[in-house]
Amino acid sequence: MPFARMLLDTGRGALIGTVEIIPGVSGGTVALIVGVYETLIDSAGHLARGVAATVADGVRGRGLARARRELSAVRWSVVLPVGIGMIVAVLVASAVLAPLIEAEPVASRALFAGLILASLVVPIRMVGGRWRPREYGVAALGAIAGLALTSLPQVDPLEPPLPVVALAAAFAVCALVVPGVSGSFVLLAVGMYAPTLAAVNDRDLAYLGVFVLGAMIGLGLFVSVLQWLLTHRRRVVLAAMTGLMIGSLRALWPWQEGGSIQAPGPDLVPALLLVALGAAVVGGVLLAESIVLKRAARRWDAGALDPADNG
Repeated sequence: MPFARMLLDTGRGALIGTVEIIPGVSGGTVALIVGVYETLIDSAGHLARGVAATVADGVRGRGLARARRELSAVRWSVVLPVGIGMIVAVLVASAVLAPLIEAEPVASRALFAGLILASLVVPIRMVGGRWRPREYGVAALGAIAGLALTSLPQVDPLEPPLPVVALAAAFAVCALVVPGVSGSFVLLAVGMYAPTLAAVNDRDLAYLGVFVLGAMIGLGLFVSVLQWLLTHRRRVVLAAMTGLMIGSLRALWPWQEGGSIQAPGPDLVPALLLVALGAAVVGGVLLAESIVLKRAARRWDAGALDPADNG
């Protein structure tokens, strides 16, 4: 695997991992933006089925042939660098970014709102063709669901028992699968955001181990369902994702107190400039991605691109 490609995928994972600690911002959204979403979802499905086959077939004495087939289908050349980037970014961002977000909540939410607004073009474009009334209706329902999710009252932090940690992680990890849903906000809504962030900063291995186990179980259960939906109901699913992203913008309204929406303050103009900056950043990323894809397509037409290097 080319070293430059490995660095690029590690950087993509770092971006996904960084936003995963920000309530209201979806790691799945960033995965869409940086172009690794479908690769990660497909590989996660093969990985989950491979692990399940290893356990089931191993216990029954059927050998590991089925597990090896599933595991060999995982795009390890992408998954490993992305995973490493995510882990490193979560560790660094938890210690550095979280205090900054707490100190400048209005500015950070305004910037993130701009990121999400501009990234709406990604699932809209992925739907392909002209939207039909059904897609508009599904997107509206998705927006209502996203708005309802981000309107949940925030509860006080608590010290959850480990089984509850695993259960919450199983649901929160769906944020990596469904753009528009923030895993950190799910944790915040159930009072587990602060304990989880503290566990990362304190290197609480017992807590983190249970959290990762719960996340793996949740991902394994959910990813296969999403894969089927993307294969058989692609337009509807992407329309729903668009709606979820729109609804999630409620959590990123810059002026709020304890989750309650407030009127714009005297810092309206700087906030609007930060929204524009966030949108410009995503626009630049999408433009760069478009240029790269066009060049890759030309190389493909010329017969100079190996299929394994595409995506």
